[in-house]
Amino acid sequence: MEFDYPQHKKLRVIINTDTKAEADDQYAIVHGILTPSFELHGIIAAHFGDKISQTSMLDSRGEIDLLLRLMGLEGSIRAENGAPHAMPDEWTPVDSPGARLIIEEALKDDDRTLHIAFCGPLTDMASALLLEPAIEGRNIRVIWIGGYTWPAGGREYNLANDIHAANVVFKSRLEVWQVPYNAYRMMPVSHSELIEKVYPHGRIGAYLVEQLLEYNSRKKEAIEYRSLGDSPVIGLIMYPEGGRSEWRPAPEMDPQMHYIHNGRHRAIKVYETVDPRFILEDFFAKIARFARSSNEG
Repeated sequence: MEFDYPQHKKLRVIINTDTKAEADDQYAIVHGILTPSFELHGIIAAHFGDKISQTSMLDSRGEIDLLLRLMGLEGSIRAENGAPHAMPDEWTPVDSPGARLIIEEALKDDDRTLHIAFCGPLTDMASALLLEPAIEGRNIRVIWIGGYTWPAGGREYNLANDIHAANVVFKSRLEVWQVPYNAYRMMPVSHSELIEKVYPHGRIGAYLVEQLLEYNSRKKEAIEYRSLGDSPVIGLIMYPEGGRSEWRPAPEMDPQMHYIHNGRHRAIKVYETVDPRFILEDFFAKIARFARSSNEG
């Protein structure tokens, strides 16, 4: 059974992802692609600093292209390179095709909200704002996996890769939904569950599991789970009430990534919890249906 979502009612979405940093962005990307209520305008490759790789953004782009090939969708979904590195300060954008894609879609004559899902640093969003300030007044919703637990904050991977960009976005007038560390860590899945529910479903299912197992094998101790911490960006666009949240004045971040609560900025939506059952089960169902429709299941 298929449900036909009218095009004018679909949710406008861009996914921005540091895909090759770890092993969970891949699941969020595939989930977004397979969500029929989305009008996916593109996927932007994000950097993840230079400690792991000197070409981190290009590594992310290569992984995005691989996922699209495995799904038989190469050339049918727009993919763009984002900034190759973090912003040097809060006033200097890093221009890129990814930032220009955000500007292009934000300026379109379309009453629907443009959802921009960030699974990594906020470099491309902040750069787009600085390159074209007019988009600050457009109907944009930024959903960001990043920042440490409220109220104190502290070191967190996505924030660490561009603190300047986070400050630009948090100080802006854009609508922001933040999914901090304590919330995105609520997405654990076991190896056995992935082998049973994802691996059998075509080339993409096999790859998603194999690359995750390979990533986990590098750990010092044996583990048999992974938190699919980037997947809430997809689930919360689909179902905004899929977690406990509260609107709070946006903080600023100091160089140590602690939150500065000065009360100067508009409220943002901060998630304290997410619903892993809804997000994971929806993904498992969609990848199984995709494999059947592709004659791979």
